[in-house]
Amino acid sequence: MELYSLKAHELKELLKKGEVNSEEIVKSHLDRVDQVEDKVGAFLYVDREESLKSARAFDEKGNKEGLLGGIPVGIKDNISVKGMQNTCASKFLEGYIAPYDATVTTKLKEEGAVILGKLNMDEFAMGSSTEYSAYQLTRNPHDLERVPGGSSGGSAASVAAMEVPLSLGTDTGGSVRQPASFCGILGLKPTYGNISRYGVTAFGSTLDQVGTFARDVKDLALLTTAVSGHDTMDFTTNKRETVNLYEGLNKDIRGKKIAIAKDFLGEGLDEKVRKNLMETIEVLKDLGATVDFIDLNLAHYSLAVYYIVSSAEASSNLARFDGVRYGKRAEDLLDVMDLYAKSRSEGFGPEVKRRIMLGTYVLSAGYYDAYYAKALKVRKLIQEEYSSIFKNYDAIISPTTPTPAFKIGDNKEDILQMYLNDIYTVPVNIAGIPALSMPSGHVDGLPLGLQIMGDYFKEQEILNIAYAVEQALSLTLSPKSL
Repeated sequence: MELYSLKAHELKELLKKGEVNSEEIVKSHLDRVDQVEDKVGAFLYVDREESLKSARAFDEKGNKEGLLGGIPVGIKDNISVKGMQNTCASKFLEGYIAPYDATVTTKLKEEGAVILGKLNMDEFAMGSSTEYSAYQLTRNPHDLERVPGGSSGGSAASVAAMEVPLSLGTDTGGSVRQPASFCGILGLKPTYGNISRYGVTAFGSTLDQVGTFARDVKDLALLTTAVSGHDTMDFTTNKRETVNLYEGLNKDIRGKKIAIAKDFLGEGLDEKVRKNLMETIEVLKDLGATVDFIDLNLAHYSLAVYYIVSSAEASSNLARFDGVRYGKRAEDLLDVMDLYAKSRSEGFGPEVKRRIMLGTYVLSAGYYDAYYAKALKVRKLIQEEYSSIFKNYDAIISPTTPTPAFKIGDNKEDILQMYLNDIYTVPVNIAGIPALSMPSGHVDGLPLGLQIMGDYFKEQEILNIAYAVEQALSLTLSPKSL
């Protein structure tokens, strides 16, 4: 069996027994990148020399410590890794090299992980298909004619294609869970503040979170534990003791109370996705959980709230990309206003421009109260509704996406349809609660995902439910197109 096909926890066991070394593991994954990358297009940058150097250093020390000691990890290209590019898949930051490590990068290095390179994404994390990357197209490993999801499409595709066992992405409205669902792997968005955002290029600061990707629950728990925890460099992080989610895994969910919102089963849901969800509900019942249908009266407002709040924050966060201090600088300029206008026009892609314009509009005089202020009030009501539900239930489930992965090009011009891909994931970011997506089956060779949502700081709860379902389903979702 090839080393690249093994999970991170399986590789850890082989390292512990001395049956393999980190250099062999990293070489196997680099060979896999060479084998499939021209089809998948997940990586924007592969650091062969440094990754092998790090692996050799790990082996020479004989150090088997660290949650991720000797294990390769891929990083989305909006998370800073010192000495590597950090382009956010935008022409505006072409050639930009990060001068420091993000906190999550530091944590990975402290846990012994080997960073293989930077992964493709929608420009500045704005998109649901990775078609808005300024550099290349990433394809779904299960069907090369389909998208991998977005904005963390490269992160999901690299794990599904077995180029890396683990990767990091970011999730502002579903950008970890949606591509995880499309690519047939697991993706977790933590409670807001459980993972530091220091060193992560901001999109929507009150919504952004670093998320984790893996091919099974054990690996997901391992990686999430490694990068979680309070950070003095990010005042939004929670001052809670870090829990080892890997050691806390328990597949006994007898007596757990799980809710499913009837609002998530309405118009727009593919019938095959609905059928898969109903079958999964029966699995949960067989495992000893109770499942009730409930009303989420405010959930249908989430998408509108999200696009108002996230776009407003994006227009503010991206104001610093002005062609003056760093990034793209236009030429043949008349004056400073011409510098701003031309640099931003040439540097930003269509989706980024769309969000900036929308955000600037809702923050402008005369519209602030009508849109942005009202959206914040509705956001608070949505948060309160979820809190009230979690007083009676351990988790809420839904499909991760209304359909399986769509074909490349199908939704790029239909902006509303593209935005509707996030209809089940966006409420989680609005509320700030943790949620994960896990494989729940497949239809016509395409993976389907189950979303499991939990109360604040209940990552262990949702991981345990996912662990139980994973063991019961025993799915094998190998990318046959590779």
